[in-house]
Amino acid sequence: MSALDHLLLASTLTAVLAFAFGGWRGIGRAVVVLYGIQLALLLGMAGGTAATLRFEVLGQPLGWSMDAFGRFFALITLGAAMAAAWFTAGEWGERYAASGNSLRALHTALAGNVLAMLLLVASGDLLTLFIGWELVSWASFLMMALGGERALRAALRYVPYAMGGAMAVLGALVLIYAWTGSFDLVLLAQQLPQLSAGRLWLLVALLVGGFGVKMGLLPFHLWQAGAYAEAPGAGTAFLGAISSRMGFFAIALVLVRLLTLDAVARLEIVSGHFDARDLLAWIAALTIVLPTFTALRQNDARYLLAWHGIGQGGYMLLGLVVGDAMGSAGGLMHVFNHATYQAALFLSVYAVVHRTGTADLNHLGGLVVRMPLSFLTMLIGIIGLAGLPPMNGFVSKWLVYRSLMINGYPLLFVASVIGTLGTILSVYKLLHNTFLGQLRTEHEHIREAPWSMTIPMLVLCVIVFVTGTAPGLILGWVTQAQAALGLPVLVHTLGGVDSPRGSLDMLWVVGVLFGGFGVGALLFYGAGRSRRVHQLDNYAGGHFLSADVRYQYSDHFYAGLMHRIGHLYRGSFAWLESSLTSLVSLAAGGMQNLYRQQTPAFYLMVTAVLGLAWVIL
Repeated sequence: MSALDHLLLASTLTAVLAFAFGGWRGIGRAVVVLYGIQLALLLGMAGGTAATLRFEVLGQPLGWSMDAFGRFFALITLGAAMAAAWFTAGEWGERYAASGNSLRALHTALAGNVLAMLLLVASGDLLTLFIGWELVSWASFLMMALGGERALRAALRYVPYAMGGAMAVLGALVLIYAWTGSFDLVLLAQQLPQLSAGRLWLLVALLVGGFGVKMGLLPFHLWQAGAYAEAPGAGTAFLGAISSRMGFFAIALVLVRLLTLDAVARLEIVSGHFDARDLLAWIAALTIVLPTFTALRQNDARYLLAWHGIGQGGYMLLGLVVGDAMGSAGGLMHVFNHATYQAALFLSVYAVVHRTGTADLNHLGGLVVRMPLSFLTMLIGIIGLAGLPPMNGFVSKWLVYRSLMINGYPLLFVASVIGTLGTILSVYKLLHNTFLGQLRTEHEHIREAPWSMTIPMLVLCVIVFVTGTAPGLILGWVTQAQAALGLPVLVHTLGGVDSPRGSLDMLWVVGVLFGGFGVGALLFYGAGRSRRVHQLDNYAGGHFLSADVRYQYSDHFYAGLMHRIGHLYRGSFAWLESSLTSLVSLAAGGMQNLYRQQTPAFYLMVTAVLGLAWVIL
């Protein structure tokens, strides 16, 4: 048996044990250990491509193998699953079960997602890619639907998107086989770039559109925030960290390895000025900007982070389609970076929910003195999300920014920076309204989350900081993934990048940054004695502050800003969003009526056959 066989066997065993012993009190700790074993097996894989079993179904060969590109995504998947399972293993899971929810279903859904994702990233041909894709889609649906009635409604909204995306990908596979007679990735990489412009356009539209649904690319993003935010606790952290990145994995595979970026760039829209590659770059840029500023309007911390998860995917695609060593490294590295700080942020939010019972930013505040470790986790996470040093999000965004500048994309650079500014505005609101300002009287006696919840949060914080200070630790995995895709490989150092086109040494950056903090600390603590006072017995701005005085402005945090730009949301943006929502609801209603017929399989088959016939003819 190969190393990949052992990994998939361990993943299958984890799912079986989670289902069989899901009601056992110690199952949470057991699955944490099993995810750790899977992670050890993955890290123990040698370089090159690890292959596993191959067989034929109806004359078509199926096989799984994992190269460095797949291993990179498998690493993130297992790390996110381990953090989520650890968070669930103690007091949080006990309260979840005591509320009438099923821990068996939650652990099984998490293990099923991991197994499905490993099968996807180990795809050896287009058929196994499609099988893995569908398994991931339905495993994600199961996780989304476990959070209660609102979660089920949000998950059902995802179904028509998922089915539409699957039909688009299936249509592309049928066309590819009709034109080439193969699903083999190596053969297709030689044949697909030679297709005519019309056929390439069709494949780009079907594959990027189909896989873009899972990634949440505009205009297929409206389902994602609600579906992820309403999932149960640590399940939200897992989905937000890696689930939508499976769409990015598939897009990168078909766009870079099979179709190639050069072939996509030959698909001109405006001769000599604008091509399909530019179109994808602008879709990525809009995906950065619009969801980010939608996040700014959210008053639920879970929705705020879920909308940011959509926007951050734009940076990944933007770096990838630029296609040079620096940009693609930034895009790929951002997958890892975003997974670490997004998981940390969601876990910190759920730690607050665990203690206060709410994620409403208008009903929190002042929790820093009661939950200092959760505050530290959120602080480190928002620095990473905002793309500021010394956290790892700064490095990947810097690589994307620098790539756009040196390749002559100033407008795309401006769009990406605007997205970062919107991120900074909204994450400050998240931190301020949750932890800063005045403590509410109803939260005066709460305490920090238990160690079963804070330890995985703090481990993620360490990863965010260490890979920001020494990005070369993760850039080694990134460059291996670049080589597996056939992209130019970034030459890197432990501290970052040393290149004539732009250098970055985070060891120096962090050293200077902490030196400045040290000077500030000496000035502050050396100025004289200080005295700590209670949050409800304070004095500021000429006023005595007591429990009945709300000194901070938690409610409607950006009321002044929304007064200026609110008409834009009430006008064109709100109209566009409601139009897309109406179209999706109409399609969902039609699909629902279709599946309620007595012979749904027959009607589905007729629809698929007619659609494919129309495309081919």
